[in-house]
Amino acid sequence: MSPLRNHKISVLASGGLDSAVLLAYFLKRKKQVRPLFVQCGLRWEAAELYWLKRYLRAIRCAWLAPLRVVDLPMASLYGDHWAFRGKVPGGRSADSAVYLPGRNVILIGAAAVVCAQDRSGTLAIGTLAGNPFGDASDRFFRSYERVLTNALQQQVVITAPLREKHKVDLIREWQHLPLDLTFSCLSPQGRTPCGRCNKCAERQRGFRSAGAEDKTRYAN
Repeated sequence: MSPLRNHKISVLASGGLDSAVLLAYFLKRKKQVRPLFVQCGLRWEAAELYWLKRYLRAIRCAWLAPLRVVDLPMASLYGDHWAFRGKVPGGRSADSAVYLPGRNVILIGAAAVVCAQDRSGTLAIGTLAGNPFGDASDRFFRSYERVLTNALQQQVVITAPLREKHKVDLIREWQHLPLDLTFSCLSPQGRTPCGRCNKCAERQRGFRSAGAEDKTRYAN
C-alpha cells in the first residue's frame, strides 16, 4: 500500500453553507486545503458553482489551493429523478424527501480517485448532525475508507469534523464568514435561490434559529 505523500486536505465543496464552513474550519487550522467540486449535471449545479467560486475568492489565502472541478454526469443513472427534471421537494417536505440514492458513495469515490492521483492526504465532507441517510453515518465512512484503501492501494482517510454540529451552530459560530455568498437551493431562478424549496426553507430556519440575518436574496 502506498503511503500518503503530503497532508493536503481535499474538501468536497458545494456552494452550500456546510461545506463553506468546512473549508474555513481547515483554513483556520492552517491546513493546505483543496476544494473539490464534483459536477454531476444536477439542476442547481450551475448556480452552485457560480456562488462557490465567489465564496472562494472572498476567503482566498495562501493555504487555499485552486478549485478542482470533476465532471461526472449522472443523468442516465438517476433517470427521471426530480434532481434533473420535474417538481422539487417543497419547503414543508421532510428531510428524507431530498435523498439522492448513493450520492455520498459516488462523490466520495470520485474524490478518492482524484486524491489517489497525487497520493494526497485526507478527504473531508461537510456532513452535519441529524443527517438521516445511511451514506452519511460514521459507520459508512469507516467501512468505505477500508473499501477505497483496498481498491486504490493507498491509504484513504475520510473525515467529517462537523458531524456533531447542527446548521444553527455553524451560523452562530461562523457568521463572520461571507455566508451571503453561499447557496442552498434545489430550483434556482438563474443564480437566485427560489425561496420555496426544501433547502431554501432549511436555510431560512437555520438563520432564524441562530438569531442571525440571512442576507440571501430569494426569487420568492
